[in-house]
Amino acid sequence: MTSHSVDPSTLAEQLPAGVLVTDPDILAGYRHDRAFDPDAAVPLALVRATSTADVQTTLRWAHENRVPVVPRGAGTSLSGGSGGLADGIVLSTEKMRDIKIDPATRTAVAQPGLLNAEVKAAAAEHDLWYPPDPSSFEICSIGGNAATNAGGLCCVKYGVTSDYVLGLEVVLADGTAVRLGGPRLKDVAGLSLTKLFVGSEGTLGVITEVTLRLIPPQPPASTMVATFGSVEAAADAVIAITATLRPAMLEFMDRTTINAVEDALRMDLDRGAEAMLIARSDAPGVAAAHEIEVMVRACRDAGAHDVFDTSDPDEGDAFAAARRMAIPAVERLGSLLLEDVGVPLPMLPTLVAGVAEIATAMR
Repeated sequence: MTSHSVDPSTLAEQLPAGVLVTDPDILAGYRHDRAFDPDAAVPLALVRATSTADVQTTLRWAHENRVPVVPRGAGTSLSGGSGGLADGIVLSTEKMRDIKIDPATRTAVAQPGLLNAEVKAAAAEHDLWYPPDPSSFEICSIGGNAATNAGGLCCVKYGVTSDYVLGLEVVLADGTAVRLGGPRLKDVAGLSLTKLFVGSEGTLGVITEVTLRLIPPQPPASTMVATFGSVEAAADAVIAITATLRPAMLEFMDRTTINAVEDALRMDLDRGAEAMLIARSDAPGVAAAHEIEVMVRACRDAGAHDVFDTSDPDEGDAFAAARRMAIPAVERLGSLLLEDVGVPLPMLPTLVAGVAEIATAMR
């Protein structure tokens, strides 16, 4: 069966008014994510879900009619994960945007359409911090972060998304909604299904709610920038730094990226450098100065051409902004497709079958 033989209006009858979209102009905008995969196609229909019930209805209908479904968050993926299928439905969670902060337990319960930056802002209102910070944090959704297990500039010290997801509500392929984990920090009962779903990129189910761990705000940071005559020298510095401490940030840029960012920002970066490291310490008090000293020494010992450090937050933020600009800047040079290490495709049927058995047992 293919979805071309199925009338999507039968799904529209089961959803609230306006949730299912078939307007060709709107559908064309959901063909690509930011990877602009040339093989992506205009989908048969678009569902802009507003609730878990909408997601359940859509997946149940698709399961019964053998219609493929592509889950989509903000569409900022650079690995082509949410490109459209000609015989399928794009299921967008962009309109699911509620969030609740519990300062007592330091948790946030958010719907998947909320942006990473909005989660950070909501946490900051309670003097709390949500650490994972992909370069696209201002435009990427928290549901997409959980689906891809996004990292970010501070993941060396603070970890990635999976380190902050305490629980999930997920809708499986047959429309069954299950809750995994919860708001308790010490929760070791049963199988670690939450960890299984984080990073599964929609292959096991669609995330409709995520419970996040929050922590006290990050202290002010000091920043170090070093340039090198070779990638190997920069790598030697990274090894030396991480052998003794965990910086709040440790980011690498090669010559192509340095020049692309310089073209975009004009901040007097060294165009002749083959590599650049940007590192930060947010250790308290004099410990930050000690960590910066260790990193400066490691870079100089590795043969760095130039090493600069500052405790001025504006100067430090400028270099962090340069690193965040790396992908958009390189995109201007031509097509860009990023690939993360994932589950080998032959293993997916086994994983999906296993999850289906677990879901049946949980009903």
